[in-house]
Amino acid sequence: MRQTNIKQPEGKLGILCVGCGAVATTFMTGVFMARKGLAKPVGSMTQYDKIRVGKGADKQYLHYKDIVPLAQLSDIVFGAWDVYPQNAYQAAMYAEVLNEKDINPVRDELEQIVPMKAAFDKNYAKRLDGDNVKDCKTRWEMVEQLRQDIRAFKAKNQCSRIVVIWAASTEIYVPVDLSVHGSLKALEEAMKADDRQHVAPSMCYAYAALREGAPFIMGAPNTTVDIPAMWQLAEETRIPIAGKDFKTGQTLVKSGFAPIIGTRCLGLSGWFSTNILGNRDGLVLDEPDNFRTKEVSKLSTLETILKPETQPDLYTDYYHKVRINYYPPRNDNKEGWDNIDIFGWMGYPMQIKINFLCRDSILAAPLLLDLTLLSDLAARAGRYGIQRFLSFFLKSPMHDYTQGEEAVNNLYQQYTMLKNAIREMGGYEADEEMD
Repeated sequence: MRQTNIKQPEGKLGILCVGCGAVATTFMTGVFMARKGLAKPVGSMTQYDKIRVGKGADKQYLHYKDIVPLAQLSDIVFGAWDVYPQNAYQAAMYAEVLNEKDINPVRDELEQIVPMKAAFDKNYAKRLDGDNVKDCKTRWEMVEQLRQDIRAFKAKNQCSRIVVIWAASTEIYVPVDLSVHGSLKALEEAMKADDRQHVAPSMCYAYAALREGAPFIMGAPNTTVDIPAMWQLAEETRIPIAGKDFKTGQTLVKSGFAPIIGTRCLGLSGWFSTNILGNRDGLVLDEPDNFRTKEVSKLSTLETILKPETQPDLYTDYYHKVRINYYPPRNDNKEGWDNIDIFGWMGYPMQIKINFLCRDSILAAPLLLDLTLLSDLAARAGRYGIQRFLSFFLKSPMHDYTQGEEAVNNLYQQYTMLKNAIREMGGYEADEEMD
């Protein structure tokens, strides 16, 4: 590894998960099992991917850890907040994502993770009924209690660094209101005035994390850190933020397959996507206001890849529809159908059909590992604010829409951004162009 100015990952890395449900417990169990050599962290870029550094005679393909100083799995200490008081072992068993034989070898470790009381507002997730909830008179009090939780966890577990990641349910849609969300001062005033309409609980988690020097990652499509006020706070505290919405099943397919259509100069008439899932996320998304948040996230992917202004003959007026249906028998085994109507030579129609029978938490768990390790790396490298190089892992990547910036959703362009950032942090040249 080359000499860089990145601080070494000394001491323990505390990963605090907002939500201790299917995704978080699958993540935790997998890390514990991998540490014992009983499972492999398949799907994790930080553990498996290799990046070319150098050219010609100097060319090498190296794992991320051989380019940049990443925290090791043995460094990680887990904590969580959740509206349900069950420990991580009980929650993992309840989720039924993993088989009991793959949970029991690390039962002791999981039982020690008892979730702290959640900062929760039932208006933001009407289908959840947990009682492990903070009693907060205002949003500002919510922030102060969360800050104290982070400090106490860090001290108790003797962590040198903390990363906070949202692995909880999708909140109801909060439209950006620049009178509240446009500046840090306005957001703080809204929190102190207990403006529950414009300040979601997730914003309190993000604010608390940043004020405590912890990178924050938004794993749901919530508005949370996708507002100028939070960008301002991240700049002021010089802490990285990333979001939003883990890119797991259908959107991963879409961000990888849409470039095939575009690169081949085929036309698009319509793209219909529908999903069925039966986990707690599916239950929450069965509420129209919560689905609206997810819909905005999932719809944004296609429009930035197949653009009518660049190819009016091919991508003008195509129809794009996304549906999610709660179907309890499937639990975490989500099924996504995509029907894609394309046209080719002389306008003749064709169809593509994709049926992805995936496991939501199995696809999400390695994303949590990569996002937390890379956010910790970014913080030690002195990177702060929106971490665009993490777009690869996210459905609706953050970008400064107030300046007319457009999100990069093309999977291959996102991968180039990721590789170049790792190269740069490792002291190598960022030598790939993103066309």
